[in-house]
Amino acid sequence: MRVMSNDKPQSVYAFLSALTTGFLASGMVLPAILLWSGYANAQVISDSTTNSLVNPNGNNFTILNGTEKGDNLFHSFSNFSVPTGGSASFDLVNTPNITTIFSRVTGGSVSNIDGLIRTLNSSNPVSLFLLNPSGIVFGPNSSLNIGGSFVGTTADSVVFADGLKFNAIDATPPLLTMSVPIGLQFGSNPGAITVQGSGHNAQLGDSLQVSGLNIGTRGLQLQPGKTLALLGGNVALDGGLLSAPGGLIELGSITNGSVALNSIPQGFALSYPNASSFGDIQINQRALASTRDLSNESGGAIQIQGKQVSIRDGSLILVQNRSNQTAGDIAINATQSLQIIGKSPDFKSSSSLVNETISSGAAGNIIVTTPQLDIDQGGYIFNRTFSTAPGGNIAISADQMRVNGFAFGDPNAFRAVSQILAASYGNGKGGNIAISTQNLSILAGGNIAARPYRSGNGGDLIVKADTIQVTNEGAPKGNYFSLLSTATFGSGNAGDLKIDTRKLSVQAGARVSASSIVSGNAGSLTINASESIDVNGVKDAENPSYIGTAVRPVFGFSRATSGNTTINTPLLNISNGATVFVQNLGSGKAGTLNIQANTLRLDNGASISASTKAGGGGNTNLQLRDLLLMRHGSFISAEAGSSGNGGNITINAPNIVGLENSDIIANAEKGRGGNIQITTQGIIGLKYRPQLTSENDITASSQFGVNGTVQVNNVGVDPNSGLVELPTNVTDSSQQIASGCSGNQGSRFVATGRGGVPQNPNQQVTSDVYDGLRLRTWSDIRNISAYRKTGDLNAQIPASPKVFTEATTWHRNAKGKVELIAAQAANIQPSLTCAAVSN
Repeated sequence: MRVMSNDKPQSVYAFLSALTTGFLASGMVLPAILLWSGYANAQVISDSTTNSLVNPNGNNFTILNGTEKGDNLFHSFSNFSVPTGGSASFDLVNTPNITTIFSRVTGGSVSNIDGLIRTLNSSNPVSLFLLNPSGIVFGPNSSLNIGGSFVGTTADSVVFADGLKFNAIDATPPLLTMSVPIGLQFGSNPGAITVQGSGHNAQLGDSLQVSGLNIGTRGLQLQPGKTLALLGGNVALDGGLLSAPGGLIELGSITNGSVALNSIPQGFALSYPNASSFGDIQINQRALASTRDLSNESGGAIQIQGKQVSIRDGSLILVQNRSNQTAGDIAINATQSLQIIGKSPDFKSSSSLVNETISSGAAGNIIVTTPQLDIDQGGYIFNRTFSTAPGGNIAISADQMRVNGFAFGDPNAFRAVSQILAASYGNGKGGNIAISTQNLSILAGGNIAARPYRSGNGGDLIVKADTIQVTNEGAPKGNYFSLLSTATFGSGNAGDLKIDTRKLSVQAGARVSASSIVSGNAGSLTINASESIDVNGVKDAENPSYIGTAVRPVFGFSRATSGNTTINTPLLNISNGATVFVQNLGSGKAGTLNIQANTLRLDNGASISASTKAGGGGNTNLQLRDLLLMRHGSFISAEAGSSGNGGNITINAPNIVGLENSDIIANAEKGRGGNIQITTQGIIGLKYRPQLTSENDITASSQFGVNGTVQVNNVGVDPNSGLVELPTNVTDSSQQIASGCSGNQGSRFVATGRGGVPQNPNQQVTSDVYDGLRLRTWSDIRNISAYRKTGDLNAQIPASPKVFTEATTWHRNAKGKVELIAAQAANIQPSLTCAAVSN
């Protein structure tokens, strides 16, 4: 039976539906679709394939009966649209025991929902499936009031456990089942799903939990603990609001294949093992997807699956835990890219993923899997705890990953930067950050950090990447720095930072660090770079590029200890004012700086330092396989200010070169100077001096205390090894010269005199001049007159060769020179060669 709300012919509705569908297919999402003015005539019309009864009352439609199978109730419509301010009510007075309503739209028109969809007179919380392959548009006035879960989808059919399908493409009477749904089957060109709205009003700051989130009855909202799922060809939230308190939000964009439905206490969890292609998901204009539960029952979870996923304009994906249970995760799988870009126009909210706890229940995790991740113009990924419960982790797997820049115009410098942050603002431990990517770029003030701000300890930051670039180029003046760091801003201890990469570059004032700003201990920093590390340049005179661990208390006093800095790489380049260090400006101990490399180069004011103010001096340990090269005012230091003792410097390197006022320093002010121990095969340029000079110095002094020590151990190749003593008796020459060699074969004899080589390698080379007398002279006794003769170069053997008499012995003449002479040689055979005679 069909009951219509007015007398307009079906051709009008067909035209409006075709027009709407055409706009959606062309990508022109509402409000381009008639600006909702045409939806005053929207209808709910049965297609008579199920026992559905539709009773209209102005803009309100009451839907009765349907076909009941076990716990399932089936409805089929040729048109399902709700006008502005209207309603579509599924009245279950005749079917009160069902738990799930499956409704399909077979007429080929888009469902335009700008009013209320609800269920009435149910004995159970009832879930609702709305299936329309042509598309679904939820307008700014749309809302839900149902007791169970809601699944809005443009799939072709719902698949049940017994193999039957409830198909929206075929309008023939369906074979219905009492089985549970196990999947959704999509065609090759499913329609889009759009949710419109005016956006959220939440405020989001770096140290503030999400607040001001009061959406009233706006948007698509469910009862606590249920599933809100939207699955279409493309999915867009244009200021739209989705709320499933303590439940599950599923956003999926599928252009072909199937989606698995898995029953869970909250309703349905989706998986995509047989989805062959995905569409795009756009979350714009301060749109919201939130599982924040004011009833304190659960934290909820959010899953997003698509090809290109974009979160912009201050839009927010939020899991906020107010319960005593562990919250669920925010999981995003974008097969092509995920973009988190920009802020709201009033700068009060950033485009962001936020999973946080403000209760005794732990926060969930944030899990991102995509080939390309871009966080730009003040976008955030936050995982935070504001309580005694632990924060969740952030896990990112991407081929290319970029955290870039800041929001122009935001008055708050810290809030303006693009960042990934795992933080503790309470007593609970902050979560960890784990990043796995091929290429990581942190640009123009972007941050990746794990931080505690109060008594809770911070989490660790672990990065595995083929290449890592951290640069401050493009950042504005002021307190903007590109960071890859763990740091504590409270009494809790900072976590450790570990980096495994092939190549690391830190440029233009950027920072890679583990530090303490207040009273908590700093973490340790470990970098393994299989190819090279390059630390280069400064932002300004006070802000160099650096790698290091530090305690730098902002209130002037701290007993915190600094962690160790450990670097393993074949090549470490530090240049143009950049530095690698451990440091403690409080009263605690500085850590140890360990560098193991093949080659270490410092140039143009670069430095390696381990410094302390009042505590024990930090130590520097350099283990180099090939070379330490220092140039243009570079230095290695382990210095102490105030009453601290200077640290120790240990250098093992085969070759050490220090040029152009480069120094190795272990000095102290009032405490004892440090110790410098160098083991090398040779030092060029550097020299021990008691005080620093304009030369290349090695010094371990104390201004008012006891000087340290400098010890240089020269080891390596013994210059006498491999030498043998020359014999005093010359070998019998008659056994060394082949007397039968022919003189016309171009043979030659070369005798090298002992020149500057003494007979015994343990003797010194004597001078040619002694007490004014010349004891020996150098002269060339070779007869090279034959080489000055000219002749026919083409002749290999002269027609009438001149027979030379070859030398057969030698003697010293009256001047002490060696001369070759010929004794009488018998039976000379010109045709024989030296080789033949020797045989």
